[in-house]
Amino acid sequence: MRHRSRPIAALSLSLACAGLLVGASAPQGVKPQQGQNPEQGVSVTVKVTDLRNTKGVVRACITGDPKHFPKCKDGALTKRLTMPAASPLTLVFTNVAPGHYAIGLIHDEDNNGKLDRALLMMPKEGYGFSRDAKVVMGPPKFEAAAFDVGTEPVQQTIRMRYWF
Repeated sequence: MRHRSRPIAALSLSLACAGLLVGASAPQGVKPQQGQNPEQGVSVTVKVTDLRNTKGVVRACITGDPKHFPKCKDGALTKRLTMPAASPLTLVFTNVAPGHYAIGLIHDEDNNGKLDRALLMMPKEGYGFSRDAKVVMGPPKFEAAAFDVGTEPVQQTIRMRYWF
């Protein structure tokens, strides 16, 4: 009974994660707004585990706006990083202002800027979320992946998951 929902979950996840790739070639981080000190904030370090290979890149997004998770649309509280896939892999988001954030990752193995899918719905490439948020009938909700950033640096470990 449980496996009948997998295609629907895969379709939902594929559509949501594809949003991580939109604008993925944009500059890293967010430009400070006028009057904002670029040195404010702390670093959020992400240790990525269980990459199945070192092909392509890992695309990462951190957002403090629940409306932008996991699609990671541009916003004042959104930053993106793209790093070559490596094992081990550590990502660092810098100057993150205090707040409530969630992170989404995609392992874009062929670096084609999109989440490749099998049978038009199930992701063929890896994905992961902060707090190791579970995927049930689509991507996790913001609150399932959210964590707090204060005045001290934050560390997260995100496990990549693969359907195939």
